[in-house]
Amino acid sequence: MSTLDLIQAVESADSASKLFQAVRNLASIQDVAAIPILVQVLGFNNPGASVAAVDGLIGIGEPAVTYLLTNLDDYNYGARAWMIRVFAGIGDPRSLDLLVDAAREDFSLSVRRAAAKGLGSIQWEKASPHEAKSAQQRVLESLFLVCDDGEWVVRYAAIASLQSLANINPDFQPKITAKFNQLLANDPELAIKARVKLALLARGNF
Repeated sequence: MSTLDLIQAVESADSASKLFQAVRNLASIQDVAAIPILVQVLGFNNPGASVAAVDGLIGIGEPAVTYLLTNLDDYNYGARAWMIRVFAGIGDPRSLDLLVDAAREDFSLSVRRAAAKGLGSIQWEKASPHEAKSAQQRVLESLFLVCDDGEWVVRYAAIASLQSLANINPDFQPKITAKFNQLLANDPELAIKARVKLALLARGNF
């Protein structure tokens, strides 16, 4: 089927199951022409279709970020939450502000977790050295704050991203090690302590 046929199948789907299948088929071809309809699906009340659309947009990559940044829906929280997942999955530096804000402030723990995880996957090579340096500092400060999140799964994602950041920017390693040791001493969640130990062992205490 052509991209146009697949788009028409999404538009004509008359049940949740048909919509999911149609979106999954469209997402699988990773065609930039599918971006507008995949983004539209993010605003539907169909989690399965939204997950498929997110996967398709992540597969398309940079062009999807360009479209999303110019078509953000500030009034549809559900769609915006799915968009954060797309940004997190692609790691384009242009989405950094949105990921930072979501990781620190979003009311949904799943969105905060996705954003915190996404901060560890930023493709810094796509930013200039000067921009990357200041942005990485902001990410460091934000992840330190997220390490105090009330939900352990969000803190877990922040620790993983801090480990990635320490690998990318050696200048941050002493501060990140100190933060990890603080979490190891004070965080009540065993999963957090285990993830911190894993991070420290992976780098030999950095």
